Amino acid sequence: MKVLKPRQPVPALEVETLDGPWSLADQNPENFTMAVFYRGLHCPICSKYIGELDKLASDFGDIGVSVLVLSTDTQERAAQARQDWKLSNLKIGYGISVEQCRDWGLHRSAGRGLTSIGIEEPAEFNEPGIFIVRPDNTLYWAQVSTMPFARPHFREIIGGLKFALEKDYPARGELS
Repeated sequence: MKVLKPRQPVPALEVETLDGPWSLADQNPENFTMAVFYRGLHCPICSKYIGELDKLASDFGDIGVSVLVLSTDTQERAAQARQDWKLSNLKIGYGISVEQCRDWGLHRSAGRGLTSIGIEEPAEFNEPGIFIVRPDNTLYWAQVSTMPFARPHFREIIGGLKFALEKDYPARGELS
């Protein structure tokens, strides 16, 4: 599995969204692009987590951060997530490939049938990851998990990014 390093270029990322094609190379944020990989429609924790992000999307925009959420879900499942989770402020990507998951260092899991909310897990899906990328497409901050639990709170990420921007705080974790 690949491990992305801060201050190094991130892999190319091109994905279909519910609003059309999206490419990381085409982004021009004031400060950062934040790509939030979520597990998919079947995940009740994702529903709450991505719902929280949807409410804070303008706060990220206020500090110059563009946001994309994405998963291995199909277009239909991504559209259902947008509707069921009442998302109105986020760009939602879908159809992330196994190769893209590997390129970004994401863990993957095999589906286990129906979830506690009665939605079938796909045969395979990615586990959560957050990548904050500078406009030059180098990694600033990453958090990758093997489980759906204990994810960083988006308000804390906003606070950390505000501090980093105010203090010109460098990306950390660049040494092996």
